[in-house]
Amino acid sequence: MPIAAAPAANASGLLETVLSKVRRPERSVVPQLCSPGGTSDKINVTIDLEKSGETMRTELLRFNGAVERDPAIDAWMKEHAGELGAIALEWFEVMRKCGDEVRELLHDGCPVACLGDAPFGYVNVFTSHVNVGFFHGAALPDPAHLLQGTGKFMRHVKLRPGTATNAAALSRLIDAAYSDIKARVENG
Repeated sequence: MPIAAAPAANASGLLETVLSKVRRPERSVVPQLCSPGGTSDKINVTIDLEKSGETMRTELLRFNGAVERDPAIDAWMKEHAGELGAIALEWFEVMRKCGDEVRELLHDGCPVACLGDAPFGYVNVFTSHVNVGFFHGAALPDPAHLLQGTGKFMRHVKLRPGTATNAAALSRLIDAAYSDIKARVENG
């Protein structure tokens, strides 16, 4: 049903009501309108949050126990010696060097780099490849199109031995992930 066909009493102030109730990072909201006869009609309302000036917050993922240098990660790296482990170590070292506030921990069996307790990147070794992952990767600029994944937030770069890596672009992604989490932490 087009919005013009909605009862005037229900349509009045609808946009203000919808904007006041938006709490999730979605751009479309489907409110229900009930007509006096007891039936309900759906209308689609699309809100361009950037133009409306509205902002939405998402809770930041936080990990307890992040430390400046976690011995469990050094042990993990020793357990994953070899070609794949060397790739993981190389890129985790890049994450470690992002800033003085970088902390780390082992989470879900892999090394994670955090800004304080807010994670921004991780590495993990698989049978034939290494993932360099980003907790807010979906929000990162990726002009080299390295990022893979379809999740709401996370993305990763898959690295394989013997396959060329765009090291400059991956370094920029790591820097961008660190800058992104820093802004998220500072801006609440």
